[in-house]
Amino acid sequence: VQLQASGGGLVQAGGSLRLSCAASDRTVSNNNMGWFRQAPGKEREFVAAIAWNGGRTYYADSIKGRFTISRDNAKNTVYLEMNSLKPEDTAVYSCAVQRRGLFPMQGIEDHDSRGQGTLVTVSS
Repeated sequence: VQLQASGGGLVQAGGSLRLSCAASDRTVSNNNMGWFRQAPGKEREFVAAIAWNGGRTYYADSIKGRFTISRDNAKNTVYLEMNSLKPEDTAVYSCAVQRRGLFPMQGIEDHDSRGQGTLVTVSS
């Protein structure tokens, strides 16, 4: 399945963005989901995860308290609300389906992440 992330853009430090990730089928609705990001010259890193029913969430320490992950299973969509953005948040953000392990899994190797990401650029 292809996952399509959207909502990225250029924002000043301290600003906010809301990212969305959708699939054409019920892949998002039926699975635990994660958001990852990859900054230029760096490895992809875990950002946040949400259980399939939205009952549990988990965040990387670097974004805890600033980002919120949520989902709308009726729309087959998962969201990432990003507030108080910092220049170091600049990266390509993508979502992924957790395929193995217990929630939350933070490794990209435990996810299926086919699809395009969305670029977030935070200026200082």
